[in-house]
Amino acid sequence: MRTRIVRAMRAAVLGAAATSVTLAAITPASAAGRAAARAADPLGSGLDAGTPILPGPPAPTDAATVYVVNNESKTVTPVNTATNVAGKPIKVGSDPDPIAVTPDGATVYVASEGAGTITPINTITNVAGKPIAAGPSPLAIAVTPDGKTVYVVNQQNSGTVTPVSTATGTAGKPIPVGTDPVAIAVTPDGATAYVVNRLSRTVTPIRTSTNTPGTPIKIGAGAITLAITPNGKTVYVVNGGSNSVTPINTATNTAGKAIPVGTFPLGIAITPNGSTAYVANIDSNTVSPINTATNTAGKAIPVGTFPFGVAITPNGSTAYVNNEGSNSVTAIRTATNTASKPILVGDSPLAMAVTPDGKTVYVVNGSSNTVTPISTATNVAGKPITAGTFPVTIAMAPSPELASPLAAGERASYGFGCPVRNDSTREAKRVPSWNRNPCPASG
Repeated sequence: MRTRIVRAMRAAVLGAAATSVTLAAITPASAAGRAAARAADPLGSGLDAGTPILPGPPAPTDAATVYVVNNESKTVTPVNTATNVAGKPIKVGSDPDPIAVTPDGATVYVASEGAGTITPINTITNVAGKPIAAGPSPLAIAVTPDGKTVYVVNQQNSGTVTPVSTATGTAGKPIPVGTDPVAIAVTPDGATAYVVNRLSRTVTPIRTSTNTPGTPIKIGAGAITLAITPNGKTVYVVNGGSNSVTPINTATNTAGKAIPVGTFPLGIAITPNGSTAYVANIDSNTVSPINTATNTAGKAIPVGTFPFGVAITPNGSTAYVNNEGSNSVTAIRTATNTASKPILVGDSPLAMAVTPDGKTVYVVNGSSNTVTPISTATNVAGKPITAGTFPVTIAMAPSPELASPLAAGERASYGFGCPVRNDSTREAKRVPSWNRNPCPASG
C-alpha cells in the first residue's frame, strides 16, 4: 500500500500523473459562534428550512471531535477526543479526501473527487446534508475566515475554483485559474485566496470580494502545498519538483527568491508566532526549518523515512512529523530544533491533527485503518482507534467549552484543504489539495 501511495504522489508532483495530495488541518470554533448556531438552528440541522434531514444523536459537547475521512469506505468517522471512541460512520461521496471546518466549528465539509461534490456535515448531530455539486475532481477546499464561503479547487480538465455559499449551499460561477490546480489557502483577513497551479507553475490570487482572479505569480516546479503566516504577510509555496519553497509577498503579490530545502518537499507548517516554517522533505528524510524573518533555511533535522507532514502544537513548542515509510512520528523541539526518538504508530501514517488544548496528536494510519492518539506530555502512543477503510485526512472541530478564538490566519486553508498551524500532509494518493491551509494557517 505504501509503495502505491508514494509512487502515485511522486508521479503527480513530477508531472507524470494528474493526481493530488491533501493536507489536513484544524479549524478553531468559538463558543459564541457555536451558541449562535444553536440559537438559530435549535434542531442542529445546519441546513436551510425545508431541507429534509435524517435524525441523528447529538454529538458530545464536552470534548472536541476528530473527523477522519475514509477514502475507500466513502465515509467520515467522528471520534470523541475525551473518550477516544469512534462514532457511527457518516456516508459521503465517492473518493473523498479534502476536508475543512468552518471557523465556528459548526460544519465540516468533505470533498469527493469521484462524485464531484462536497458534503456538509453538521458537527452537533453528525448528520450529512445534501451533497453540493462543485466541479470535476475537487482536490482541495478552504473556508473563508468569516465562514461565508467554501472555495473548492477543481483539478481535472477544469482549472477552476468554485465558490460555495455556506448559507444557501449553492455553488457560484467557477473561477478560472491555472492548469492542474492542487492547493488553496485564504489569508487571515479573508481578502485573498491563493491557488497553486502545479503544471502552470503559478499561483493565482483570487479577490474574494468579487471572486475575480489576479495575475498569476510564477513559482517553482511541482508545487503541491502552501501555507500563510498568521500575520497574513507571506505565502510559502512548497515546490516538490524543484526542492525549494517560494515566498510570496501578499501586499504586492510578488514572489521572492526560492529557498532551497531538501529533496521532494511536501508538508509544511508554520509556528503560531510566525517565526519558523517547518518543511518535510520526503526523499531526504529530513525537515528544513525556515526562518521567516530572513527566508533562509537552517540545518536540516533528521527524522524518519518518507516524512509527509508537520503538525505544530498550539503553544509552538513541538512540531510533529509523520513518517509514512517508517510508520512513526517524530517530535521536534522547536526551541532547539532537536528530534526525539521516533514514536511508533500504525502502517502508513498519512495525516495528523493536534487538539486545541495541545494535549494530544491524532495520527491517521492509511493502511492500518486506524487513528493513533499520542500524548504530547509523554510522547507515548495510545491504543489505536478503528476508522474506516483507507483513512487519508483528518480535521478537528472543538466543542464550545474547549474552543478558544484563534488568529484568522489559522483558519486559512490549503489546497489540501487546510492551512497551517496544525498542518499535516494528507495522503499521498494525489498531490495536494491539504485545505491544511485550510484549515488553520500559521506562521
